[in-house]
Amino acid sequence: MAVVAATAVVLAVVWLYNRLVRARVRVDEAWAQVATDLQRRHDLIPSLVGVVRGYAAHESELFEEVTRARAAALGPHPPEERRAAEDALTDALARLLLLAESYPQLRADAVFGDLQTELAATEDRLAFARDFAAHRVARYHELLDAFPSVLVARLFRFERRPTFVADEHARAVPTATVTGPRSAT
Repeated sequence: MAVVAATAVVLAVVWLYNRLVRARVRVDEAWAQVATDLQRRHDLIPSLVGVVRGYAAHESELFEEVTRARAAALGPHPPEERRAAEDALTDALARLLLLAESYPQLRADAVFGDLQTELAATEDRLAFARDFAAHRVARYHELLDAFPSVLVARLFRFERRPTFVADEHARAVPTATVTGPRSAT
């Protein structure tokens, strides 16, 4: 009888441990998707700056600000600092796109329009990936806190994972209205 009870306890611990590991792996996978989408966003910025620079070369201070914000966002950061860096980059991009509104030829440029469309699509994917990651983290934290998995989590030192929750300002997709015919450049 004792052997059966011990076996049941061991099997329960193994099952809970594996469940916690799966949840932790899912969190890591979700954050990897966020990182991929952030990288895509970062990769679009030099091209976007280059096109805008072709029409507004005298705005060098803004171009430098966007470049600095991108470099800061690319660096290794704890989640709190990463959020601040990404927020600064979002603000700089919004100013860059607002500047583009002042240049009708730029708004009509096919390359600029394509880059802007790709940036908006990337921002949409990024918002979805962040929401999905936040959901995965919340689910993982529920497992860490719920009985009886909390006992296994503490026994094997499972740790909480950081969340990256962008505020509504940071979630806004920076856009500029592209009007008029597009010309190939």
